[in-house]
Amino acid sequence: MQITASLVKELRERTGAGMMDCKKALQEADGNIEVAIEEMRKSGAAKAAKKAGRIAAEGVISIKQDGKDVTILETNCETDFVAKDENFLSFTNGVIDVVNAQNPSDVDELMGLSLGDQTVEEANQQLVTKIGEKITVRRFEKRTAADQVGTYSHGTRIGVVVELEGGDEALAKDLAMHIAASKPVCVSEDQVSQDVLDKEKEIFSAQAAESGKPEDIIEKMVSGRIKKYLKEITLLGQPFVKDPDQTVEKLLKAANASVTSFIRYEVGEGIEKKVDNFAEEVMSQAQGD
Repeated sequence: MQITASLVKELRERTGAGMMDCKKALQEADGNIEVAIEEMRKSGAAKAAKKAGRIAAEGVISIKQDGKDVTILETNCETDFVAKDENFLSFTNGVIDVVNAQNPSDVDELMGLSLGDQTVEEANQQLVTKIGEKITVRRFEKRTAADQVGTYSHGTRIGVVVELEGGDEALAKDLAMHIAASKPVCVSEDQVSQDVLDKEKEIFSAQAAESGKPEDIIEKMVSGRIKKYLKEITLLGQPFVKDPDQTVEKLLKAANASVTSFIRYEVGEGIEKKVDNFAEEVMSQAQGD
């Protein structure tokens, strides 16, 4: 029987196993997906099946710098304990080396690239089977700075890459630390989308309307709130963490420098974390789930 791509995809979705493992299992089962699943479970290749639906919101942010080339990567797991595991960290280091050397365009392409004598995806699934948790390569970016580049890692949970025109290495490092602490959304006000501004204005207007004040006063209140909001979310408008008496914008002007871009990754941001019932979790483990 011909082993189609759709059949391989279905088996991958049902087992969480790697593409090559699925293709091999289907070939050996003559295309019978149920037989393939049974044999994979027996061999341990489908141990990832029960992990596929779990939430992986822990993990590490890794940064690798080679001159002006910088790569930042987030790899996720389910627990903080595994985030410190040598096997997990070794896999993460291997993946960031692959990104740095082979320049994939996205995660899908990355998963098909070689990591040693197997693909990144196969190494990923092997790790899932070994550790017993869902492991995912979530995102990465690689930048080549035209001028100065600064990086900062707050443990393994927050990573920042910032690119400057002008300034020096020390300033770039200070700004990376500031971004880690202050969480700006973008560099300047002109980068804030109109949709975001409209949404915030709607919220502020509704809040101000409850004051019962005249319309012209409400308009001034909303305008003031918008200005304050823009300073809070833009890098240039924020007070510099090492000297709150001056803004980042003033700091940059004094150094005759400008920020061209920055990346800030924080482990698990945007992932809805599951809150488990401890008693149910213990019972589940006792039943061998």
